Amino acid sequence: MNKNSSICKMQFSQKNTNTISKIMWGIVLRSRIERTIPFHSFHLRHYSSSHSQLPNYVHANLLKNGTFGELSVTNYVLSLYIKSKDLVCAFQVFDEMLDRDVRSWTMIISGLVQVGSCRMALDMFTDMHKEGIVPNHFTFSSVLKCCSTLNEVRMGKSVHGWIVCNGVFVDTALENSVLDFYVKCGSFDSAKLYFELMTDKDIVSWNIMINAYMQIGDMETALGVFRRLPVKDASSWNTIIRGHLQNDNYGIAMELLYEMVKSGTALSKETFSIAFGLVASLTALDLGMQIHGRLLRSGIHHDGFLRNSLVDFYSKCGEMEKASFVYQGFPKCNASDRCSKNNNKSLPHSFSQSLVTGYVQNGKLQEALKMFTTMVTDRFEVDKFTLTSIVTGCANAGLLELGQLIHAQIVKAGQPFDIFLSSSMIDMYAKCGELDDAWSIFRETKVRNTVLWTSVISGYGLHGRGRDAIQMFNWMLAEGIKPNEISFVGLLTACSHAGLLNEGMHYFMVMKEEFGIKPQVEHFTCMVDLFGRSGRLDGIKDFISKNKISNVASVWRSFLSSCRIHKNIEMAKWVSDKLFELEPPTAGSYILLSNTCASGDKWDDVAQVRGLMKDMGLTKHPGQSWIQLKNQVHSFVMGDRSHPEEAAIYSYLSELIQRLKEIGYSTEANIVMQDVEEEQKELLLAFHSEKLAIAYALMKTSTGSPIRIMKNLRVCTDCHSFMKCTSLLLEREIVVRDLRRFHHFKHGHCSCGDYW
Repeated sequence: MNKNSSICKMQFSQKNTNTISKIMWGIVLRSRIERTIPFHSFHLRHYSSSHSQLPNYVHANLLKNGTFGELSVTNYVLSLYIKSKDLVCAFQVFDEMLDRDVRSWTMIISGLVQVGSCRMALDMFTDMHKEGIVPNHFTFSSVLKCCSTLNEVRMGKSVHGWIVCNGVFVDTALENSVLDFYVKCGSFDSAKLYFELMTDKDIVSWNIMINAYMQIGDMETALGVFRRLPVKDASSWNTIIRGHLQNDNYGIAMELLYEMVKSGTALSKETFSIAFGLVASLTALDLGMQIHGRLLRSGIHHDGFLRNSLVDFYSKCGEMEKASFVYQGFPKCNASDRCSKNNNKSLPHSFSQSLVTGYVQNGKLQEALKMFTTMVTDRFEVDKFTLTSIVTGCANAGLLELGQLIHAQIVKAGQPFDIFLSSSMIDMYAKCGELDDAWSIFRETKVRNTVLWTSVISGYGLHGRGRDAIQMFNWMLAEGIKPNEISFVGLLTACSHAGLLNEGMHYFMVMKEEFGIKPQVEHFTCMVDLFGRSGRLDGIKDFISKNKISNVASVWRSFLSSCRIHKNIEMAKWVSDKLFELEPPTAGSYILLSNTCASGDKWDDVAQVRGLMKDMGLTKHPGQSWIQLKNQVHSFVMGDRSHPEEAAIYSYLSELIQRLKEIGYSTEANIVMQDVEEEQKELLLAFHSEKLAIAYALMKTSTGSPIRIMKNLRVCTDCHSFMKCTSLLLEREIVVRDLRRFHHFKHGHCSCGDYW
């Protein structure tokens, strides 16, 4: 070998490293890759990222001493380059070797496997066979791993056959490789037969088969195999517990965890991580805190991934203060720094994302946004899951401006939109009242699946555009996308909000008969709501009886709401009796009954219901409306005097009501559920939360700009009339999202057609 041509020797000059790598990459590409895999599959960036100086130093000295040509010495240098994942130099050494033995070929094949270039590794194995080199059991283990990764069933079986026919020494590690190949390639019968024929089974063998049964959902057999295991270590316990956890068998998983502790098996880091995942799924706070205490006593609580599991556990249990405390205990660094602790700089990043998700899931949007802002400022790469969580938080709170800023940040960062991120963006824009923007994202998404179609169908339903939702559903079917149960919830809700009774009944039958989807509680509730909004109260009774759902409380709650809308007091009393048989009385149910009685001036009945509420300690959840102006959220409740500008707001609202009366607006005093004078009723109606929010928005926004209000309860008929008249008088578009749907007020009309 010409020493002067040695690229590895030249690499001592850091200045020439990049140039040399490019030259060698061209050689390797031409000689080995053009005929096998595309350029990007080779992942050169992984190979050149860890140029250890030791292999270069050893290589150079061997060249200098003239001993490099000896096979054992050359193999040693080759192994150094492989271990440092410098495959550029490894291939240079390999190509210039005068003699290659089985160890040389095995090292280069295993090196390719380590960096994920399995296709090239198989090609190297073929070249090895052509040169007459007989593989050993180490070679076969690497090759079988490639076959399972690439799902090369035929080649894997051929390799297994060659091993059997040629009497290759088969140790337990190679047997496990064969077993793992059959399992991962889906040849389950072959795997079972091979496992039973194995004479020497170790923990790995048993764990492979336990995993195999769990992958096909046969949890009972998996547990049976686990029980047969002679000696159980932490890895085997972890395998069976994690499998039951992933299959939502929380009770069995918990029993197995108790067994593991009783057996005296030492809990590993993975065991603690699984345990925290289990108690998080069960929201078992007390038990989780006991496990946390055991972790502290174990002395391994400083491990970053375990602490991340702790953050996730406390977040899912609603204990954000504890989650934040665990987070604060980890060293802070940004994306350009190195975190020395645990030698893993990705951990604070992971912590931050877990905390953001926890804040969103627990309704603490302000804290989530603060953490998200910190992540962006510190230049952390925010993953799609965190982005989806924060966008979902904006959607639920109706914070359009913030959602738009996050959208802009995603685009600026060049973050690609996958199905779930696109779906969350569609949902955000739809729930913030910008249906056109939601449609734009849907239209620009190249790949559309059921999740994406369902998001846009539900968006149209939320805005009461039932016909459009049906059209979207038909387009989805035309593209060959199969709807799921959630798709039909969105479609039936759209039919309900648009009053499309016949269409709703049709698609309910289509769901059952054409798609074989068994109706769930949500579907039944949508149908009851659809009948109720159409005034078909007797139809609800028939529907409940026909579908045998008299034991579903949510159905009766929807029925009771329909009775209130249509002021059917006698039926409301009957329905409330049925409801209270199924669940303890709630404030919401009593309020529905009370309001129904009040609508018929049955004040004695109202007093009786209110008295029962008082005796039970039940209180009505107050109505609340909020708006976002210049990245600040302003919240209002009825008669609220806490706002810094309350005097100006009340003055403006009073003047506005007087102006509205001049064009025909009159308060609907009959909806006041209290037996008071008309003048007092009018005063009570004047300062509902949405009216205060609209008044403040009119004071603070420019003429002609739309106003967006969010409300936690259903809009009352008086506020609905108020907003129609305001949109006409001031020529302003008012968009209101209440508990059930959107209302778009424009030119004195509402998009709901007064049907809500």
